[in-house]
Amino acid sequence: MNPKNNLLLICIFFIAFISCSKSVNDTSIYFGGSIINPKTNNVILYSLDKVIDTFYIDSKNKFIGKLDSIKEGLYSFAHGDETQFLYLKSNDSLTLSLNTWNFDESLVFSGTGAERNNMLIDCFLQYEKDKKLFYKYNSLKASSFKTKVDSLITIKIKTYKEYTSNYPEDTEKFKDILKTALTYPVYTRIERYPSAHAKRMKLNDFPEISDDFYSYRNELKIDKNELMYYSPYSMYVTSFLYNSTYSLGHKPMQNNFTSNFTVDLLKTIDVKIQSKVLKNAFLKQTLISHFYKKSTCDINNKEFDTFLSLSSNKKDKELIKKILNDNHLVHVDHKINNFIITDFNNKNHSTKKFLNKNTLLFFWSLNQVSKSYVSSRVNYLQKKYPDVQFLTIKIDGDKLDKIEKLDIKKQFFINQNSEANLFLTSKMTRSILINKMGFITNGFASISSNNIYTQLDELNKN
Repeated sequence: MNPKNNLLLICIFFIAFISCSKSVNDTSIYFGGSIINPKTNNVILYSLDKVIDTFYIDSKNKFIGKLDSIKEGLYSFAHGDETQFLYLKSNDSLTLSLNTWNFDESLVFSGTGAERNNMLIDCFLQYEKDKKLFYKYNSLKASSFKTKVDSLITIKIKTYKEYTSNYPEDTEKFKDILKTALTYPVYTRIERYPSAHAKRMKLNDFPEISDDFYSYRNELKIDKNELMYYSPYSMYVTSFLYNSTYSLGHKPMQNNFTSNFTVDLLKTIDVKIQSKVLKNAFLKQTLISHFYKKSTCDINNKEFDTFLSLSSNKKDKELIKKILNDNHLVHVDHKINNFIITDFNNKNHSTKKFLNKNTLLFFWSLNQVSKSYVSSRVNYLQKKYPDVQFLTIKIDGDKLDKIEKLDIKKQFFINQNSEANLFLTSKMTRSILINKMGFITNGFASISSNNIYTQLDELNKN
C-alpha cells in the first residue's frame, strides 16, 4: 500500500478514536502510526535517556497510545535499531508512517503537531545532504570556507523566518529547537574545519584562522540540559570542545588522541561547561570513548585520575573505577583463568576447550551495543580474519539472547555464577585477544576501534 494512503487511513482512525474519547478539557497527547516492515513489536518513546512509554504494534503493523501529564518538549522514539526525534505538546494528535527499509527518508507525520515534526525531519535530511558540500568546502582556504558557510547560514535563517511566519502559533521553546536544528549543524562544521582541512590537505599544522571566524560563538549557549541527547546540539558542543582543546597548542591528530590531549580536553570540559549534568556527561563520554578508541589494556592513569578529580557524578566515578579494576584482573602475557560459558541449549562449557587457536572473546551487553551491530561487526571481522576464532559472550544473558545472524555455535552467555563476572563488574563491552598458546595479547580491546585491525594482524602472526 502507498505510505500516503496508509497514513490517511490512520488519520481517519485517529479522528474517530479521539472524537469519542477526548473531552473538552483533555490536554493529553495521542501518538500512533503505522510501520511498514517492522523490525520489532514495539515503539519506545524517550525523554532524554529515560523511557516514557512503550507502544505495541498490532497485527496490522499499527500502534496507538495516549500520553498524560508530559511536558512540552523534544522527545525521541526508537524502533529496532533506529531512533528519531519528535516534538510534543499538549493536545497533539500525532501519527507517523515509515518504512524501516528506508527509515528516515520515508518518515512522514500527520495530524496535530505534524508541521513541527515534519520540519525537524526535513532539517535532518538536509543535514545529510549538506555533508557532501562540506567535503568539498574543507579543502578551501579559511576565508573562502567562511564565505561559503556564511551564505549557508543566511539560507538557514531565511528558512527559519519563513516557517515561524507561516506558523506563528508555535511556542518560543519550539522555535529555539528549530533554530538549533537548522543552524547548529553548520556551526559544527565550522568548528571541525581546522581538523578537517588539515586532514584533507595532509597538513602537519592547522590553517591560520582570523579573529571573526568563530564570531557566532557569542550567540550560542552550550548549557542546555534538555538538548544533551539531541544530535545537532550535542555534535556542536562536542566539536567546540575538541576545537578549543586543539587551540591550546596540540597538533592535528588523525588516529589516536594522545594522553595529554585527553587530559586537556577533560579540563576544557570542566572550564567551558557550567551545567553539572552536561559537564559530567561529557567527561564520562570523553574518557570512555578515548579509551575504547585506543583498544588497549595499557591504561594511562593520568587520564583516569583527571576524570575522577573533575566529575561530581558518583555513579560515573564508580563505573570508571570498575573498568580500571576489571582491566587489572586480566594480564597480557598471562593465561586467562578458566571460566564457564553457556550455549543456547543451556549446556555449560569450560573456556579451556576453545582456547587452542587464536581467539577473540567478545563480551557484550544490550545496554552498550545492539544485536545488529554485533552481528554485522563480528561477521565482517570473521570474514576478514578467517583464521581467528570469534566467540561472542553475552554478559548476564540467558537462552533467549541469541543473535539470529551469527553462528549459533559461536554464541554463549554467562550466568551470575560464572567466574568471568570477576573481571566484568562494569558490565561494559569488552574484547580479549588470546593467541593459540592460550596467552592474552590484549585484555581490553574494542571491535569498534580502527586499531583492532593491527591487533588482529599481530595475533594472526603467532
